[in-house]
Amino acid sequence: MNTTRKHRRAGFTLVELLLVITILGILGTMVMVNLGDPSGEARIATTKQSIGQIQQAIEVYRMRVGRGLPKNLEDLTKGINDEEPLLKAGSLNDAWGQPFEYKLEGKKYSIRSAGPDGQMNTEDDITD
Repeated sequence: MNTTRKHRRAGFTLVELLLVITILGILGTMVMVNLGDPSGEARIATTKQSIGQIQQAIEVYRMRVGRGLPKNLEDLTKGINDEEPLLKAGSLNDAWGQPFEYKLEGKKYSIRSAGPDGQMNTEDDITD
């Protein structure tokens, strides 16, 4: 009689946990925008949360690829090694519908939103 058994995978991987946290964050953000003041502080909070989710996706990307940072944010919306994309294309915009600015400087990066006025490099910009 063969006593070997197939072991089922128990628990979640770090990538799966980060993906679930990101999805929950996006859902929470959508609820916050719909229930709160969409023209004020709720949009700013939503944008800050989106920047945090993009940062998490960049760290997962770095672990999966093992060779540094993405060249642009669109790289996060493509599957890596036949895995699900880290982000959906719509999550690359701030609460005002403007795309985030991603600057890659060597081994460092920055993510910026133009904020309520839609103009970069003004006092209402939202950064990481």
